[in-house]
Amino acid sequence: MENPPTGEPRYVKRRVKGCSLDVHPTEKALVVQYEVEATILGELGEPMVEERKSCQKMIRLKSLNANTDTASLAHKVVEECQLIHPSKLAEVEQLLFYLQNRKQSSDNQEKKNISPRDFMPYSGVEVGAARLTAAVPLQQPGQPLDEEASIGSIDEYVELLYEDIQEKIRGAAFIFQLAQNADYLEELQQHEVVLGALARVLREDWKQSVDLATTIVSVFFCFSSFSQFHSLVTHFKIGALCMNIVEHELKRFEFLRKDHDKSLRKYQSLLAKQEQLLKAVTPPSQVNLCLLLVSAVSLYLLLNLAEDTRTELKMRNKNIVQMLVKLLERDDQELLLVAVSFLKKLSIFLENKNDMAEAAAVEKLARLVPCDHQELQSATCRLLLNLSFDTALRGQMVRAGLVPRLSSLLADEAQRQLAMCVLYHISMDDRFKSVFAHTDCIPQLMKMMLGGEEQLDVELVSLCINLAANRSNAQLFCEGNGLKLLMGRALKLKDVLVMKMIRNLSQHGGDTKNLFLVRFRDHVGDLAAQIGEDEAEEFVIECLGTLANLTIPDLDWELVLREYDLVPYLKRRLKPGSAEDDLILEVVVLIGTVSMDDSCAAMLAKSGIIPALIDLLNGFSCMLAPCLRRTQQEDDEFVCQILYVFYQMAFHKATRDVIIKDTQAPAYFVDLMHDGNAAIRRVCDNTLDIIAFIGSRLSRFVSPQEYDEEWAKKIQTAKFCYYNSQWLEMVENRLLDEPFLYGDDGESFSGNRDVLERPDLFYAADGILSGDGSISPSFYADIQSSGEAGNLSSSLDQFVPSAPVPADRPVSNRSFRPDERFFYSCTANASR
Repeated sequence: MENPPTGEPRYVKRRVKGCSLDVHPTEKALVVQYEVEATILGELGEPMVEERKSCQKMIRLKSLNANTDTASLAHKVVEECQLIHPSKLAEVEQLLFYLQNRKQSSDNQEKKNISPRDFMPYSGVEVGAARLTAAVPLQQPGQPLDEEASIGSIDEYVELLYEDIQEKIRGAAFIFQLAQNADYLEELQQHEVVLGALARVLREDWKQSVDLATTIVSVFFCFSSFSQFHSLVTHFKIGALCMNIVEHELKRFEFLRKDHDKSLRKYQSLLAKQEQLLKAVTPPSQVNLCLLLVSAVSLYLLLNLAEDTRTELKMRNKNIVQMLVKLLERDDQELLLVAVSFLKKLSIFLENKNDMAEAAAVEKLARLVPCDHQELQSATCRLLLNLSFDTALRGQMVRAGLVPRLSSLLADEAQRQLAMCVLYHISMDDRFKSVFAHTDCIPQLMKMMLGGEEQLDVELVSLCINLAANRSNAQLFCEGNGLKLLMGRALKLKDVLVMKMIRNLSQHGGDTKNLFLVRFRDHVGDLAAQIGEDEAEEFVIECLGTLANLTIPDLDWELVLREYDLVPYLKRRLKPGSAEDDLILEVVVLIGTVSMDDSCAAMLAKSGIIPALIDLLNGFSCMLAPCLRRTQQEDDEFVCQILYVFYQMAFHKATRDVIIKDTQAPAYFVDLMHDGNAAIRRVCDNTLDIIAFIGSRLSRFVSPQEYDEEWAKKIQTAKFCYYNSQWLEMVENRLLDEPFLYGDDGESFSGNRDVLERPDLFYAADGILSGDGSISPSFYADIQSSGEAGNLSSSLDQFVPSAPVPADRPVSNRSFRPDERFFYSCTANASR
């Protein structure tokens, strides 16, 4: 073999120096303090690297007692311990004599039990994905270990793991002391015998001692706090052991609780009979304090390992969700914190969320809101936020009484944001909006809205927008000067969201409408002044929508239109492509509102808005322009609102003549009678009734110049065919040998003749019409006997347009709740 090149290290020289002796402060043992000096020598023997390390060795003297010969024992110690020089024999003998005569207060006592509660917690460790800076919740009042663990004595600690239970606890406690120092973790990892022995003891003896199980699990928890050691923990299958431990402790807790309840009932019975205490019953909290400890540290370890989704799936297959939900019934806040944090992490997956719903997790979480523990409160709110994305779970939250509980958290600045997010999700359901009216939520929201901050939280305004869509909530918002202050803020800052909230408040009818109008009447001009080309479209949309909701009988709309020159603006915006679809729709809705006024209707007719509406309606029918290619729902809403404008204009002579004589609007109404949208059919039917009855049935009330008899006839025929389509189809399909169905030329009546001119076909089951079309006498007799003869002459009076009678406007989706969901970010990234 060739010699290594000159200058490379070849020899290692080790020397022990500086040996000193002392006695152990509590045990019968000598402590040897020494220094090891290691020198690396080169090929020629020259020193290259030197390193020194301080060490200590403890010599236990179990046989030392009052009858021991200290001189002989000193010789034996010096001979067997090579660290002690023979010259120190006298010093050793003197120390042994001191130990022999030292008073021991615990000579006749059993060795103290050692548990992880004796140590300070491992602070500063990041607990898995939850990033908890808190330590393992192991700190309890107790006596600390009588000596400090040393990495150099690791072999001795391993030997203790092969002794009895108390020695195993002691050895595991020393190793746990070392594991709390992150610098020792890599060294412990390389010492595979240590971890293997700990895993073996945990697997075999965890049922015999809760303290032993807690201590060993705490050691592996320290490793699990760092991702690079997860494979090590998984290798020894500690996660599966922890699952078994938690399941076992839950069963034990249930057994002890039932036994306690049984004993308590017996105790109360005896106390009532004998009037004295015959039996002491220990509360469950004291009986199960140790059980809470081992469950908590096991869950912390599992929470760290759950960073790997594959490991998390294995935990779910072993019913980890059900175990955690059961732990929500406990009272220990540290245990609740780890259980809620674990559930929060699991809740981002659909399967786990469904398991929580089946286990009634929401009902058990309700008692934790509010609570004094800030971290637990925050974790609970985050878990509720994740669960609130499910509609069924939102219903459970309402039934569990979480709305008033969460509302109380709005006063807590630390929890306000999370509570507001959960309340926002609940407010998305119309069936739950009314619940907020019975809490103190709305006054707190108004206080925050008017707090003076220029930039409001989006969550706050979004919640108010949703709540304003409910009539009961709207009344609370409108009380006092709140509405006036909101309007001032919206106009001053051009705040679109606040304006959207005001628009929702203006939607309601009845007393809420009156309350709104009383406080809003002075702001009509301010709102109309915002409508123009210079303002942002989003803000103008909300202003138009709010004005369209102001159905005030004595409001002079003509003055508003003239003073603020709104008619040219409205006409320009009716052109397809001139603005966004939402803005065009709100313009149409506002025109429908102002059309209830006769003078405004005449002004609109002269301005040429009616042909613009016809062109817009024709565009929806043809769908030629690319800008009009919308969804079916948007098309229906546009068409419905345009038809409502014509319905309002049909009440006024100036606009009615233009609609009937100068446009093809009635033809559109006839075609849309067969539309699939019920709202469109209803508006068409009402409008055609006005035109048809004015044209024929009401000719005795109006002059012939005020109606078009041709359109009246067409509308009557179209309605008859629509409502009797099945009967007409049956008549068309009759056999040719039934001559009464055909004319003299053998042609069907529906070919070239009006069906309304064939009264001989109008046979009814009750015999009202005879074959020649005359009404049978029995019909008059029945009418006279029932006292309904007077109704015949008055039945048509309801169609006399003596005054405009506005029908209910079709509800617009855009005008009733926010156009956009401002919490889509929450749905994309659930709280982890």
